[in-house]
Amino acid sequence: MQIKYSDDLNSNIYTDGLAIRKEVFIDEQNVPENMEVDEYEDKCTYVTIYEDDKAISTARYFPTDDGGVHIQRVAVIKSSRKKGIASLLIEDIIEHTKKENYKYAILGAQDQAQGFYKKLGFKVIGDQYLDAGILHHDMKLDY
Repeated sequence: MQIKYSDDLNSNIYTDGLAIRKEVFIDEQNVPENMEVDEYEDKCTYVTIYEDDKAISTARYFPTDDGGVHIQRVAVIKSSRKKGIASLLIEDIIEHTKKENYKYAILGAQDQAQGFYKKLGFKVIGDQYLDAGILHHDMKLDY
């Protein structure tokens, strides 16, 4: 497996990750495309995991104003789920951003995924909210 990073919207890392996001969020979860592809596209670092040269998982992150990173759009293709891929992805992003001297990671977790993020050390912060018709809570991991 290879984990690749890029902030270039013309890179395969971005376009491969975008294809995964469309499959998971737009096709499976019915998120409107204009909400999935947003004004933050050119402000993020994109991370895509490849297995045998096939993109199987993706996420993106961008810096917060107070020294953290905001992780978003965490997705794994259906055929690669329940294999620890998402954990590998998040753990790699955490290690990568720690080396870049960020202080914490925050994310908006779908409520059905809270247990997954809690196992990685994230804690729920704030109230429940609706995003793209899906219940979420913000979660944070201090480094």
